[in-house]
Amino acid sequence: MLKQFETLNKAGNLQKRRELQISPKKRSPRNAKNKRHPKDCPVVIGNEYEVEITEMMSNGEGLARIKGFCIFVPNVKVGEKVNVRVTTVDSVSADAEVIG
Repeated sequence: MLKQFETLNKAGNLQKRRELQISPKKRSPRNAKNKRHPKDCPVVIGNEYEVEITEMMSNGEGLARIKGFCIFVPNVKVGEKVNVRVTTVDSVSADAEVIG
């Protein structure tokens, strides 16, 4: 936002000046829209779930979803329905292992 004020120049004449007023930087977490609180996660570490693998990731892991929450499962194929146990939970995804 520009702020305008008057000053006297060397000759004693009034001169209008504009100065850029810098607002303080707003602090917000990175990727704030992607941050979930632990209470919002639909999965719990150690629990078992039955999921269907819908996609394959570039690193070879399968991708399943529970209520829109991504779960990465290694050593599976697209279309498989498997029982998995959640091993780690992140703010936007979880890792799981196939059981049985």
